[in-house]
Amino acid sequence: MTYNKDSQEDKEGLIDSFDTILAVLDVFPPMIASITVHGDRTAEASIKDFTLATDAADVLAKAGVPFREAHEIVGALVGTCIRVGKTFADLTDEEWAAIHPVFTTQRPPLDGLGSTELRDLPGGTAPNRVNAAREELRGVLASETGWVNGKRAQQDALFTR
Repeated sequence: MTYNKDSQEDKEGLIDSFDTILAVLDVFPPMIASITVHGDRTAEASIKDFTLATDAADVLAKAGVPFREAHEIVGALVGTCIRVGKTFADLTDEEWAAIHPVFTTQRPPLDGLGSTELRDLPGGTAPNRVNAAREELRGVLASETGWVNGKRAQQDALFTR
């Protein structure tokens, strides 16, 4: 029989979450409508900043090299490339082979699109997966929009009698 504010204080986080979501929903649509994506810059950056290094480590790991070793090998490769001013795309067949024998027959993708195409699994970034997810969400959106419109019609009918 005591007064306890626990039941009141637990709602503060929930209310803050709603406020944050509403603020994001105000900003997000205009941002998406006005965004300009420079695909050429993005592609260039993925090569220059060694974003694709993980793909090189993945090639080694899939060939049986423990990922810890693959990470170390690729880290050394990135360091060398930076010192000599090269990217993965600039490496010769001989340089790839000198890094690790696996690279004599298998190479990581050398551009961002090739990297995204490797992620062809549910939830992955491969273009066909992204397009499938977009289509699925369009269907959900159409269904939910129909539901909302139905509820609005019911409310209109109640208030216009």
